Amino acid sequence: MHALKTGWRRWRLRRLLTQHPIPTDLWLDVTRRMPTLDGLDAIRMVRLRVLATWFLRDKTITGAQNLAVTPDMRVAVAAQACQLILALDVSYFDGWSEVILYPGAFRTRHEQMDDAGIVHHDARTLSGEAWLHGPVVLAWAEVEEELFHPHAGRNVVVHEFAHKLDGLNGAMNGMPPLHRGMHRPDWTRAFGRAYARLRLQLARGDATLLDPYAATNPAEFFAVASEYYITAPQLLLTGYPEVYAQLDLFYRPAPS
Repeated sequence: MHALKTGWRRWRLRRLLTQHPIPTDLWLDVTRRMPTLDGLDAIRMVRLRVLATWFLRDKTITGAQNLAVTPDMRVAVAAQACQLILALDVSYFDGWSEVILYPGAFRTRHEQMDDAGIVHHDARTLSGEAWLHGPVVLAWAEVEEELFHPHAGRNVVVHEFAHKLDGLNGAMNGMPPLHRGMHRPDWTRAFGRAYARLRLQLARGDATLLDPYAATNPAEFFAVASEYYITAPQLLLTGYPEVYAQLDLFYRPAPS
């Protein structure tokens, strides 16, 4: 039964590509600006285009604050998001339907209750946010900056969509659903040690390889580590080999 479902999904994806293709000129114009795709062979580039085509049919990308969303903006978001599921399955992006683009950084307000039952109001300015069962929200200025001037370890699209994968188990806690053959104790040990090490380095005032934001909580550590895995894999491998190994098992970079 699983094989039948998988075969049907692949047939549907191929059909989408032939019936609703991303224009070749548009696809090449956008993806040539993405240095994270430089190492992909022709097979994986075709796979990425299929996934991006599905993404643009399945998800709504809307502009906030009168931002006009152009075709190249849509493809840029879809292609970067789908890098994360390149060797996985479209079902990893199930359970939500919308991406919201703001022109620039946006302010959010959240209510949080502490252990004493006191509600705190938290206002923050963000470049991205992923809701557990809701949309992914992105600041287009940040997305565009990282397309033209990429920085090692920084990609807001990858970061927020990694949160979506993390939340597939019902909570964003740094523990996405692991594949058969992966072992939860191995994941917990690798990420737990790395997270504790980063927090200790920050407490001492030491320089850190990873963005200090990764020390916020385990969910942010996973999202930041995913950014490094996609944009600066050699840095992650050198500094956090156990984390790299677990992400390599999870994201399965080889063609499936």
